[in-house]
Amino acid sequence: MGRAESLRCAGGSVAEGDSRLSLVYKCGQPDAADTFCAPVYYEGTGFIVPDPWASLAVPCQVVEQFVYDRGPGQLLATVHVRNGIVQSIAYGRAPR
Repeated sequence: MGRAESLRCAGGSVAEGDSRLSLVYKCGQPDAADTFCAPVYYEGTGFIVPDPWASLAVPCQVVEQFVYDRGPGQLLATVHVRNGIVQSIAYGRAPR
């Protein structure tokens, strides 16, 4: 079982399952942000619902990405938010 990541900010720690509001309150505005439409899968399978059915019958899952520059010597933190809830926090280099 994997360990959930957390992000330590000036206003406190943010973890998976926290709200988007809590993220912005504790960590401030991100250095970069983007929103994309994640693919929708058939329930209980690993198969993507193909267009045009996905866009007509099933709305996409809007995912927000927030990048926080944590300063010199620290890896960037990328936070994925879906439905207003922090889904994952990853550390690494600048997004491509």
